[in-house]
Amino acid sequence: MEPLLFLAHRLPYPPNKGDKVRSYHFLKHLAQRYRVFLGTFIDDPADEEHVPAVRSFCSEVHVETLTPWRQRARSLSALLSGEALSLPYFRSRRLAAWSAETARRYDVRRAFVYSSAMAQYALGLPRVDSFVDFVDMDSAKWDDYAARRGWPASAVYGREARCLLAHERQVAKSARASVFVTEEEAQRFRHSAPECARSVMVIRNGVDADFFSPAHAFPSPFAHGERAVVFTGSMDYWPNVDAVVWFAREVLPAIRSAQPAARFYIVGMNPDASVRALASDAAVTVTGRVPDVRPYLQHAAVVVAPLRVARGVQNKVLEAMAMAKPVVASAACASALSARPGTDLAVASDAGGFAAATLWAMQPPHAQRIAQHARERIVRDYAWLHSLQQLEELLGGARLPAPQSVIAV
Repeated sequence: MEPLLFLAHRLPYPPNKGDKVRSYHFLKHLAQRYRVFLGTFIDDPADEEHVPAVRSFCSEVHVETLTPWRQRARSLSALLSGEALSLPYFRSRRLAAWSAETARRYDVRRAFVYSSAMAQYALGLPRVDSFVDFVDMDSAKWDDYAARRGWPASAVYGREARCLLAHERQVAKSARASVFVTEEEAQRFRHSAPECARSVMVIRNGVDADFFSPAHAFPSPFAHGERAVVFTGSMDYWPNVDAVVWFAREVLPAIRSAQPAARFYIVGMNPDASVRALASDAAVTVTGRVPDVRPYLQHAAVVVAPLRVARGVQNKVLEAMAMAKPVVASAACASALSARPGTDLAVASDAGGFAAATLWAMQPPHAQRIAQHARERIVRDYAWLHSLQQLEELLGGARLPAPQSVIAV
């Protein structure tokens, strides 16, 4: 089989957080058609035990461990160089050397790059066509952060947005194709980088509708009589943190006033201090890492996704819908989906609207109807098969414009 260099900023296994779900499905699929050489990082010690699983379907794996505090210190060098802070955070001489040597030794002609920060390892390689999966437009994410945070954080985030956009544009000019997860993200990037518009394309996220299925039976993790309002996600990710803190403080009291049995469950790894502090409220449970989120989804009265900052498709929403649960999502989450508001899921914006929509979705007639439509929508629109076929066609020789320039490693 033809060799393929696959570069990802985080070990693509297990698929237990948004970016790893997509990278895992892409990697596993491509490994059936290419000899995959994976270069990646680990930023969660719990992932160390999963390296053998990844090695089992790759020809070779080069993995390095990141220490967050050390990487943040290294990022400060960008303030002098004028580049985005994200780039030195993921910079490694060893990975650069391994990528170059692997490409030379195995005559690699294609590289799949997952996240723009990893492009620094591929786009300088001779005779290698690079396909970059931006997933979302990260520079826009930092711009959103800047708008919501006070000074000095807003200044740092604003700088990151500007510098990262410059990097994204250069990457897209050099890559064979630039991939985004939604048409909305792709259009935003085309507008910001019109010179790259012809090579921008969309490959949707999917969901494993057999794994996330109401057909499975799990014991309930909730106390008898509770009406569980559930949020799932990695709880060291700022948009998730912002979402659950806002929901617990601004929305939950109104829900509890009308439905005293309601209890808010925050389900996800690495809860930061502000999230853990929410557990001081008797109506809030912070679980931390759980072996399987499906029992929490299956027995939830309603699943909420109150993200005020959201880029692209939220896997947490797809998974809950696939489990045939009523979902209440913010407009920022819902706008990226083909789901119909009021039919496949409920949508709300402010605190009062979110409380009302959550209480409405918890009522059996509405819950059953939305749950049925949600599952049908996922099976119809979000099967992985179509997305993986698009990926295969892209790497297999789709006609695309030649790259315009080359970035040196």
